[in-house]
Amino acid sequence: MTARFVVTGTDTGIGKTVFAAGLAGVLAASYWKPVQAGLDTETDSETVRRLGGLPGIRILSEAYRLKTPASPHLAARIDGVTIDPATLLPPAADGPLVIEGAGGLLVPLSETIVFADVFARWQIPVILCARTGLGTINHTLLSLEALHRRDIPVFGVAFIGDEQTETQAIIASMGGVPVLGRLPRLDPLTPQSLRQAFQSHFAMDRFQEALS
Repeated sequence: MTARFVVTGTDTGIGKTVFAAGLAGVLAASYWKPVQAGLDTETDSETVRRLGGLPGIRILSEAYRLKTPASPHLAARIDGVTIDPATLLPPAADGPLVIEGAGGLLVPLSETIVFADVFARWQIPVILCARTGLGTINHTLLSLEALHRRDIPVFGVAFIGDEQTETQAIIASMGGVPVLGRLPRLDPLTPQSLRQAFQSHFAMDRFQEALS
């Protein structure tokens, strides 16, 4: 089966969309955001297309596009939409597929279902994006615990931010998961700088093995 990855994060706003763009770009993958909440600014799909340098055909349509910028369950309620988690099925793609969740693992899709419950049904390997700043040890280990409790396969952790050797080491040790690399802060952030950083700072051989 062609490689598929779910990209999620320990929190919102940590840079997982930039990571997803970099990953989709270097793998020449398709990208799918199941639920997009907030349409007034550049959407995650638009960001990934721009930063990943992807042709439009590789950006797959969201299952739900919600106008309100809020947690999906609340955005859906405000917009008068009902999210049916059973309809969230990874689309067919020509080649690798990168799927990006919203916020963290326990972000609710409804009053009873969180994203992690959908990921458990899919059984697609998850890449957990974690920032390197203060507090990330707790958030990352809790996220890994939520993944393990639901028997969701974990492909590895991707750090985002400045180098924090001890923090990254203790998460790898206590979390018992592979560290895929670290995406540094990029200024300027362009498709070219992102691709170069990804190829320089991540274990690309692990991704290539998954493609074979």
